[in-house]
Amino acid sequence: MEMKRYKVLFVGIGSIARRHIRNMLDIGEQIGAQFEIDAFRRGTDKDYGISDVYQEISDVPDDYDIVFITNPTELHLASIEQFNKKGKNFFIEKPVVSLGQISNARKFEPKIDSVYYVACPLRYNAVINYIKDNIDLNDVISVRSISSSYLPDWRPGQDYRDTYSAHRDLGGGVSIDLIHEWDYLSYLFGFPNSVKSMIGRVSDLEIDSDDYAIYIAQYDKMVAELHLDYFGRNTIREIQLFTREDTIIGDIVGNSIRFLKEGREISFDENRDDYQKRELMHFLDIIEGKTSCDSDYYHALKVLELTQGNI
Repeated sequence: MEMKRYKVLFVGIGSIARRHIRNMLDIGEQIGAQFEIDAFRRGTDKDYGISDVYQEISDVPDDYDIVFITNPTELHLASIEQFNKKGKNFFIEKPVVSLGQISNARKFEPKIDSVYYVACPLRYNAVINYIKDNIDLNDVISVRSISSSYLPDWRPGQDYRDTYSAHRDLGGGVSIDLIHEWDYLSYLFGFPNSVKSMIGRVSDLEIDSDDYAIYIAQYDKMVAELHLDYFGRNTIREIQLFTREDTIIGDIVGNSIRFLKEGREISFDENRDDYQKRELMHFLDIIEGKTSCDSDYYHALKVLELTQGNI
């Protein structure tokens, strides 16, 4: 069988781009695919497996199979527009755009024959996968999700005050930084009928973005609560399902599911790269026409609206 070759461009080389590149090269070895990776970035270093580096858009070729948008959120919309003719398919990091750009983002018209996939890696986490595939979600009458962690610990070796997360004008703020939770809730249960939100800043962190977001949402036959914060000193990331028969705790950090009444626990052996590789494999299946795009540009905009309490 002839080796599949992909020509790939990364727009921005931060920590998430480096993770994607590492995982992509590992996947290539597993599936017999070759990735030729270029970058559009400020620096000229050809590290992390990068072949060519460009600093002027006019110099960038227009024949990429995949363009990854992995620069700061505030730059996503401009990058999608500027590089739209440079590639066939697009992998866009979450959030798809910043909050202030939603109106303009709706004016962008994706190419009909191209894929615009927006990252949603927790859908591929073992805990969320198990819940989706093995629990009767129609039996859930209430769900409570929480993601609480300490922003200064997020990126070791980097001052949190200098990161985009700390600055609202760069697309930071816990309400959209932790958009993963609303994405997996919509993946499991769909969009709610109504939602109330409290979003603001209460901690002593030296940031101008929101550090907490709390939501209560109403579904046809279920209610949902969601708590997000930047100031929890002990990381908690859980989904709690209240059914008619049991209370089920999905511990995303601890890689486990506990059935409290039944007294049963299921453990999973995986790390972040494992489920992010599954997402990349899914994306490749989408662009090869093997499955449909289940996190497209417009869906991602709808989830982004939801983070602000808008349906």
